[in-house]
Amino acid sequence: MISNETSEPLEDCAEVPRLPELSTPVILKNVWYEIEKLKNAPTWQLTTGHRSETLAKYPDFTVVLVLMKATTVMSKHRVSGRTSISVIQGRIEVHLFEEQTLHLSAGEILMMDKGITHDVQALEECAFLLTIAGIPGSI
Repeated sequence: MISNETSEPLEDCAEVPRLPELSTPVILKNVWYEIEKLKNAPTWQLTTGHRSETLAKYPDFTVVLVLMKATTVMSKHRVSGRTSISVIQGRIEVHLFEEQTLHLSAGEILMMDKGITHDVQALEECAFLLTIAGIPGSI
């Protein structure tokens, strides 16, 4: 089954997730459409920070689209699973533990092992895909 904006919920699952369209066997999304949808939402116009939308959420694998306004920060945190940050638009800084700073631009991807403490700062308005794998219920 392929999931998109009009998918039907899974019928053969013993335990149906809260948002079944996020865990169908195949999910197809257009990232540019999802970015525009988030930017056109009233909450994007009102908020001063960031917005996100979960695109897929399986027990051990999650994909989230994140939009951040210029100069905003996702504060210091760490994730239990392996993580990737794939920059789609704009530029960000990722501050890792031990005072290392990585600069990422559109088209670049950062992969981190589990448990690495970091924060993310938008140098300009940006969009990136955050992927977390390997840990059930990781976000």
